[in-house]
Amino acid sequence: MSDTDPRYEATFWDQRYNHPNPLWSGQPNPALVEETTALAHGTALEAGCGEGADAIWLAQTGWYVTGTDFSAQALARAAKHTPAALAGHLSWQQADIRTWTPDNSAPRYDLVTASFLHFPSPLRRAVFAALASRVAHEGHLVIIGHHPSDLDTAMPRPPEPDIFYTADDLIDDLPVTAWKAITRAARPRTATTPDGRQVTIHDTVLTAQRTR
Repeated sequence: MSDTDPRYEATFWDQRYNHPNPLWSGQPNPALVEETTALAHGTALEAGCGEGADAIWLAQTGWYVTGTDFSAQALARAAKHTPAALAGHLSWQQADIRTWTPDNSAPRYDLVTASFLHFPSPLRRAVFAALASRVAHEGHLVIIGHHPSDLDTAMPRPPEPDIFYTADDLIDDLPVTAWKAITRAARPRTATTPDGRQVTIHDTVLTAQRTR
């Protein structure tokens, strides 16, 4: 698969979001909640924010959050669901992280997070490296994704092993002299297949702190 696959285009996601029902639960990702609850609040960047549940939750708990997505429809939904009380704590920005090359004048954040972003491995490494470059000194990078072991379950996943990753894959792509792994896990959870079966799947979870 190449990075020109329609699934990686904003038009594909605009079409998916262009209907009355939400795509996602509207609840924050439990892994993100667990990984960030004990962190000191500061500035946060969420890449691929979708309908905004994670960014909204972070802002409600005291973070100053920028949520980004390349789908204008997703951002419109996120803005619609943003409580008025969060004005000043939360902003939405349309951006394509595949081609995002921040320069030295771009802000750094105390927390940078991305959930369930899956690209072919060369593009994934470039995208996550760009996100890691936006983490401030002593800040945290939190990446959550589908674990490769999901391919061995009944849960529908694209039959493309290269787009899945482990926490070890992710930490190995970061400079060892600049990062300390806090969490590197395959976290189990129960999910329901389209035909109603309960299965155990795993989320890859990496939390790393920038040390310099």
